Amino acid sequence: QVQLVESGGGLAQAGGSLRLSCAASGRTFRNLALGWFRQAPGKEREFVAAINWSGGSIYYTDSVKGRFTISRDDPKNTMYLQMTRLKPEDTAVYYCVADGRLPLRRWEWTECDYRGQGTQVTVSS
Repeated sequence: QVQLVESGGGLAQAGGSLRLSCAASGRTFRNLALGWFRQAPGKEREFVAAINWSGGSIYYTDSVKGRFTISRDDPKNTMYLQMTRLKPEDTAVYYCVADGRLPLRRWEWTECDYRGQGTQVTVSS
């Protein structure tokens, strides 16, 4: 089992930056692909980004390309989402996920083996 805990959420102004972290415990996530989802108020949860086990392949949803960067630090059992040029429409609860089987593509929430509880990100205009 892997327990995932997100942190780093908060309030930012449009155009600003935040860095989210996802810490894993229970087992190493060295061989797992990792990802982020988000859910805005009144909307369905959506895929944001994923990174494969080696960090050599990354997939972003179109709306965050060029603004968000996903990365992983396996010795620290931690994944990051660096968010820059934030927009009010980035306001959402952000969730980290991990999975041992999925290929790197747009994931579905229910496909992921492990899921965190989320951290709130609010971007003011």
